[in-house]
Amino acid sequence: MPTIAIIGAGPGMGLAIARTFGSRGFDVALIARTKDKLQALVDELGQKGITAEAFPADVLDRPSLTAALDAVKDRFGGIDVLEYSPAPHSPVPGHSLAIPSEVTPDNLQPQIEYNLYGAITAARAVLPAMREAGAGTLLFTTGGGSVDPVPMMGNVNAAAAALRNWVINLNKELAGSGVHAAHVAISVWIGGGGPEGFPTATADEIAPLYWDLHANRDRSEAVFTA
Repeated sequence: MPTIAIIGAGPGMGLAIARTFGSRGFDVALIARTKDKLQALVDELGQKGITAEAFPADVLDRPSLTAALDAVKDRFGGIDVLEYSPAPHSPVPGHSLAIPSEVTPDNLQPQIEYNLYGAITAARAVLPAMREAGAGTLLFTTGGGSVDPVPMMGNVNAAAAALRNWVINLNKELAGSGVHAAHVAISVWIGGGGPEGFPTATADEIAPLYWDLHANRDRSEAVFTA
């Protein structure tokens, strides 16, 4: 069975991506900070006949993230698809929003750690084996502000744009290797409860885009809009 490792797995996009790949024969490794919440997702996927396991780790703790991905490889025999989309659903200590004129090294650095450094750490943990096998997919998710920034998220968008740039460049480097890297920018509010007038979509509506990027491999970027 091929395996997908989903970093930042939660009940929204992570679960939808897990269902999308799991229904197509993938085993699923779920990585996030809280073991109990991950186990609830594992149980839900199991009810649909999808093999899934939880691997707790914090993307801000790079050694723990690498160790979790190593544990996934030991359990499932390898990682065929990596998906990186951590999204805090509660305040993260040290993380705050800043408009562009108020961005400082201090409020930008945590966003760089969360978005870019975590992604690079994850890629470095799986890329050597993918290169050796001549096959693999690396998928990285940000909000739409990585492409079309909004002032209220000046520091977040800058970090997300750095990740986007690195992913697209990584895919150029990997050309001809059999390994594919792609970036997904989600320019809608996922689920309900968003700002009035802001476009929305469900996680299940967005998730097939990830399968398309994995299966077709002809794009290094996709933007989901309503």
